[in-house]
Amino acid sequence: MFTGIIEGVGRLAATQPLGGDVRLRIEAGSLPFDHVDLGESIAVNGVCLTVIEFDAQGFCADASNETLALTTLGRLRPGAPVNLERAMRPSDRLGGHLVSGHVDGLGEVVSIADDARAQRWRFAAPAPLLRYVAKKGSICVDGVSLTVNAVDDDGFEVALVPHTVAHTVFAHTGVGDAVNLEVDTVARYVERLLAGRGQEGAA
Repeated sequence: MFTGIIEGVGRLAATQPLGGDVRLRIEAGSLPFDHVDLGESIAVNGVCLTVIEFDAQGFCADASNETLALTTLGRLRPGAPVNLERAMRPSDRLGGHLVSGHVDGLGEVVSIADDARAQRWRFAAPAPLLRYVAKKGSICVDGVSLTVNAVDDDGFEVALVPHTVAHTVFAHTGVGDAVNLEVDTVARYVERLLAGRGQEGAA
């Protein structure tokens, strides 16, 4: 599990086709990278990846064809910046919200507008995901935990404070770019529980 609080910005150093899928080499950049273990999870633009090799500069992880097809990782080119967060520990503060690192779908940046010192960003999102997005609820965009300011049938809006823009890949993201979306896990469980209650009533 992750919190959606980005710990550092790294970059995709290389992609290596291997056995039908791809091995990614990620440079750690500003991510605190001491005491890394083989097999630990690191979220890369919100995608949970497993460390299979590492050194002082970064790590390697394998990405399946499904991961490459359903997230932005398959579109990135070497040199692209990436948001990085190591898996949370039981003692960590939950500064954002509970994030699994399992991307639900892709969104797209529709507009970016200044709002005092902050910026108001609007994202288009698939209709099946928008049912889980609520005003003042949480959503994870490229691994960043954000609060939803507005939502309608086509997408949602968030406000990004200067610190968030400066310390994430949003500093390099523009209108028309694709982003990874993960909806709030709690919303999915609530829907499942309500569906189960309806089936019990029907029985």
